[in-house]
Amino acid sequence: MDPTGMWFIRLAMSQYIITVVAKDGGQPSLSSENTISVTVSDVNDNRPEFSLSPYTFYVTEGNSPGASVFSVKASDRDENDNARISYHIIRDGSEDNKVTSFLNINTDNGEILALKSFDFETLKTFQFQVVASDSGTPSLSNNVTVNVFILDQNDNAPVILYPLSSNGSTKGVEEIPRNVNAGHLVTKVRAYDICERRLDCVINLKTVLENPLEIHYVTVEVVDINDHSPIFPEKEKRLEIFESTIPGARFQLQPARDPDGSQFSVHQYKLSHSDHFRLELKDRDDGKMPFLVLQKQLDREAAREHTLLLTAIDGGRPASDEGTIPLSTDKSVIIKVIDLNDNPPEIEVTSFSKSVPEDCRIGTTVALISVNDLDSGPSGKVSCFIPEDVPFAISPSLQDNMYAIVTKSLLDREERYFYELTVVAKDAGVPSLLSEKTITVAISDVNDNRPQFSVSPYIFYITENNDLGAQLFSVKASDCDDSDNARISYHVYRDNSEGSMALFLNINSESGDVTALKSFDFETLKTFQFQIVASDSGTPSLSNNVTVNVFILDQNDNAPVILYPLSSNGSAQGVEEIPRNVNAGHLVTKVRAYDADIGYNGWLLFSLQEVTDHSLFALDRYTGQIRTLRSFTETDDAEHKLLILVKDNGNVSLSATATVIVKLVEPKEAFAASDVKSAAKDDEDDNNVIFYLMITLGAVSVLFLVSIIVLIAMQCSKSTDYTSKYLPETNYDGTLCNSIQYRSGEKRYMLVGPRMSIGSTIVPGSHANTLVLPDRRCTSEEVRKALF
Repeated sequence: MDPTGMWFIRLAMSQYIITVVAKDGGQPSLSSENTISVTVSDVNDNRPEFSLSPYTFYVTEGNSPGASVFSVKASDRDENDNARISYHIIRDGSEDNKVTSFLNINTDNGEILALKSFDFETLKTFQFQVVASDSGTPSLSNNVTVNVFILDQNDNAPVILYPLSSNGSTKGVEEIPRNVNAGHLVTKVRAYDICERRLDCVINLKTVLENPLEIHYVTVEVVDINDHSPIFPEKEKRLEIFESTIPGARFQLQPARDPDGSQFSVHQYKLSHSDHFRLELKDRDDGKMPFLVLQKQLDREAAREHTLLLTAIDGGRPASDEGTIPLSTDKSVIIKVIDLNDNPPEIEVTSFSKSVPEDCRIGTTVALISVNDLDSGPSGKVSCFIPEDVPFAISPSLQDNMYAIVTKSLLDREERYFYELTVVAKDAGVPSLLSEKTITVAISDVNDNRPQFSVSPYIFYITENNDLGAQLFSVKASDCDDSDNARISYHVYRDNSEGSMALFLNINSESGDVTALKSFDFETLKTFQFQIVASDSGTPSLSNNVTVNVFILDQNDNAPVILYPLSSNGSAQGVEEIPRNVNAGHLVTKVRAYDADIGYNGWLLFSLQEVTDHSLFALDRYTGQIRTLRSFTETDDAEHKLLILVKDNGNVSLSATATVIVKLVEPKEAFAASDVKSAAKDDEDDNNVIFYLMITLGAVSVLFLVSIIVLIAMQCSKSTDYTSKYLPETNYDGTLCNSIQYRSGEKRYMLVGPRMSIGSTIVPGSHANTLVLPDRRCTSEEVRKALF
């Protein structure tokens, strides 16, 4: 058994090819693999097995001393030294084993030699044992019984007992009267043969009559009588026959011997009834030789042994009543059917869990199987295994032919929810037979996975003024588990803190659709955050939460508000007085407006809707400044009415109007000086344009080129990837630097039109239309760059 607790059977498989796969948990997963070859080294765990047990040999007497008379053969299923076999004869000094002193065995091949000739008249049968030992450490051995029967040869002449002369010759003289009648007993000749079978013999007698001149030689035939029963050399004969033997095979049996001769010798054999065997006789010089013939295929699983009765009958007719009373003897023939590996193992699942929880411990029993093989010996020894690439293993046999399939590693239903296990049973026969049985093991789910949201955190954009009860957005979570363990319900986490927007939200517990219980106003609330909890229906329930960031998108739902001019009664109308002698480009006034919306919705444009004389006044569409186009003449009217339209850039534009009445007054020195000073002061207060233009006029050419280069560099380095956050509550702060600006906290924001303000930065989420300015007034340099 290896350190992992797995049993290796070298006879089933002497080498295993194992592929080790290393896999990380990334998405997508990456893996690498390495192949390991495991060779199962041999252990001396098999004893030598003889090809037959016991062995039965027949040796004819008069064999040549030193010649091989028979041999035994054993095999070992191990390898190398563990399978190298040596043979020796057990010599225990018993009466039977005195004969073994005349036997020698070749230790390498099991060939047995007789050191002397056997003599049937001295020894008819003997028995001894041969031991086969392997060369393993420690050595294993097995022994087998060898039965030897000596067969008789006609190597002894008859011996005359009477007549016998004094000098030892077989010659005698009998005198009888001449006149004796027929049938007169002349003499009785006695003879015997060392063989147990007495031969018919012819004896020449010389009869001497009274007339010395007449000598007659008489031939006397010694007639045998049936006074002996046939005798088999052994009372029981055991044959071992492979069940694979083809019908028609013949097996020689030792004939019976009868001391009687002639017609009294063995004439007939009979075999008891058998469906598988029949008897066949073959004539030989010394009588009939019986053969057992296989006539039907053997099946060891149907019958392991066949017992037959062989009867030998002589042809005698004894003794007094002229009756036919042949003598007979019986011999049992026991046929042992040697197993052939012709039956594959049979696999039966005796107990089986169709599903196994994924959190079961290592070593949990999944199934019990029974493995049987109808064959015997090595052919009936079965090993059982399943593939190595599954988290299951077959434990060592619990009892005879019983195995358990157990878990050998942790299971994960989310990785694989079922396994088809192919159980292989393989016997140790040659050639080996195997059978397979496939069982399907389902991995049942355990609630070991929390719901996972598809995005974390969520970011949603909602346009203000949403309809109450309408779906705003939806969240989605999934669970790798199954059934109830994967059924998810949603709810909004409410911490009941003051100002929590979660109180105004509702979520469909099944679909994750979120609806609002109030309408949002961008000018009041621009962003909020809350959490959604997803819980599965397992026991115990597992949950997960996700943060949802909501940004309110502005709608153009606010019209521009005129801040200047503004009359005492609240109407957008004002009166401006200017000297008639002002030059072209004189700043008459500046229309100031504010829009609560932001972005394009809050980007204001100014236009002249009505004017009494288009040649006199011009309106900057981005700043709202009204300037003179030319000098006034004496023919120009003293009063001019300008109607200014202020509109935003929403998809559906909203607007407001302001009326400016410009009155021309006669120039006076003091008034003019005061007016010029006041106008200069206004310019300095608003944007310091004229003052700084005069100071920096000498350096315009150089700074202009530098500014152009810097501006191009800044434009090229701007990012166009903006993320999402709206600004806090804004506070309008005029339209300086050729743009619409407003303040929020410590930061100032500017809605940029075609003219970009240097030093400003783009607010993320504003679609490149909102700049963040330092908290200061525009410098003269910025004004100069904006103008030129």
